[in-house]
Amino acid sequence: MPVKKKPAKKTVKKKAAPKKKTAAKKKVVKRKAAPKKKVAKKKVVKKKAAPKKKVAKKKVVKRKAAPKKKVAKKKVVKKKAAPKKKAAPRKKVVKKTKTKRKPNAAFMRPMTLSDALGAVIGYKAIPRTEVTKKIWKYIKKNDLQDKVNRRMINADDKLKKVFGGKKKVNMFEMTKLVSKHMK
Repeated sequence: MPVKKKPAKKTVKKKAAPKKKTAAKKKVVKRKAAPKKKVAKKKVVKKKAAPKKKVAKKKVVKRKAAPKKKVAKKKVVKKKAAPKKKAAPRKKVVKKTKTKRKPNAAFMRPMTLSDALGAVIGYKAIPRTEVTKKIWKYIKKNDLQDKVNRRMINADDKLKKVFGGKKKVNMFEMTKLVSKHMK
C-alpha cells in the first residue's frame, strides 16, 4: 500500500503588533547640485621670440692693478674756541600807537543838494559819501540795475533829471553826473 503523506503543516504567521505612532518623520529632500557649466578653455598663443641678433663679443683685456699709494695720515689739530662777542647794544624801539585813520574833511563836509537830486534821496545836506550810498540804495530798491550788464543803470523819471536826460548810465559815469548836483 502506498504510504500516505501527511499533509504539510501550514504555518500561520502572526501579525506583527501594530507599531506606536510617533511624530511624523521629516522628509529630507536632498537636491542635486546644478550641473556645472563647462567653460571653454582659451587657447594660449605663444608669441615667437624675435630672432636673436648676433653681437660681436668684445675681447676683455685684464689690466694689472695699479700699486696702492700710501696715504699720509693727517694730524688732527684741535681748534681753539673763538672768543665770545659782546652783544650789540639794543636800539630803543619807539612804539607807534595805532590811531584810527582820519577821514578827509572835504568828503565829510555836508553838501547842499539840487532839487533834482533832493527828489531822489532827500533835501537834507549830507556828505558826498552818504549821497553815493543813498543813490545806490534807491537804485537797488527800485531794481534799476541792468539785468545783463550790472554796471549799467537804467534811469527812471527821477534819475533822468539827475543824469542829464540820459536813459542808461555807466556806474562810473554816474558819480560824475551826481557831483554836478552838489554845492
